[in-house]
Order: sequence, then C-alpha cells, then structure tokens
Amino acid sequence: MWLEGTLDDYLHVPDGSRVEIIDGEIVVSVAPGVPHAYIAETICKAVYRREFENPGYPWRALQGPQLDFMAWEDGYIPDIMLLDHDLLKDAVEARSARLVPDQAEVIVEITSQGNARRDRPGKGTGKWCAYARAEVPYYLLVDLDPKVAATTLYSIPDAASAAYLHEEVWPFGEAIALPDPLNLRIPTDTWLPWD
Repeated sequence: MWLEGTLDDYLHVPDGSRVEIIDGEIVVSVAPGVPHAYIAETICKAVYRREFENPGYPWRALQGPQLDFMAWEDGYIPDIMLLDHDLLKDAVEARSARLVPDQAEVIVEITSQGNARRDRPGKGTGKWCAYARAEVPYYLLVDLDPKVAATTLYSIPDAASAAYLHEEVWPFGEAIALPDPLNLRIPTDTWLPWD
C-alpha cells in the first residue's frame, strides 16, 4: 500500500497528516506546527541562498519527500532531503513518486514532542539507525526539546552497526556550519524549542 500510494486513503487520515512506516509500524503524525515549518524554511533558504551565490552549487533541498526503505519494509517522510541537482532532475523527469536513500546526501529531521524518540539515536531501531544502515552520508537532527535545543550533524554511517560514528553539535543561537562537500551555513538565532 505504501508503494502504491494508497495507505493514506486506507487509513482515512486527516489532510496534512504524515503516514510513515517505521520499524514495521504504521505511524501517523499531525502536520508540523509553525515553529517546525519555520525551521525547515530557514534550512531550505540557506540552500537556496548558497545556490544563488554560486550557480554551480550542486545541492538542492526538497521538503517532505517520501523515502522508500524497501529492504526493511519501511517508508519515511523526512522533513528535508538534500540531494544532488542532477539526481533530483532525473527523479522529476522520471516522475518518481518516491526517492530512495541512495539519492540522499543529507536527511534533516526536526523533532516534535510526539516523534522525537523515533528521530534520535536508538539501539537498532528508529530513523537514526535506518539512515545509518542505508549509509546516508549525513543526518542533521534539529532537536526542539527544551532540554536539548540543539542541532546535531551525524556523519560516517556504519551499516553493520546501524549507527553514525561521528557527531557535531550546535546549540540554538549558534550558526550551523556544514562541512565539505556541503559548504553551508545555517543561522539558528531565531529557532525556539517547543513549549
């Protein structure tokens, strides 16, 4: 049903809801709130700004793409995916309904109170582990929990352990500096944790 695009219809979920399959479980989330959407926009604008400054910049930001993890019978809808311009162009021309992890350079997830545990590092389960298992080069986690209020870039994925081996953390208020080949700065001075 996920592959056919009929799962949402079968579940009769309200418009704007996200339906994902995480660790074999159907997970329905409410549409993101304004602070969440604002952070996503800030990240995308940083990519657009970089592209404007350097027309040869190879990365593009795509919000809310469906991402197939067919090997594990999972399907995610990450908040943002950064991928190579040519890969995106090919997917658009092929009229692809979904993307696959091999096409992602960076996956961005922004936590909300109901899903934070699924986005954070886990012990063999959750999105963090799946992204590492699929060897997505970078996973950027924006954690809005007031106890955390930070962004973490995970890198060096290890498929065998389903874990990322390196992380770099920026507290809210400090600009994120993504390394080569991304070469991207993202301001966080206006980001707020959830209530």
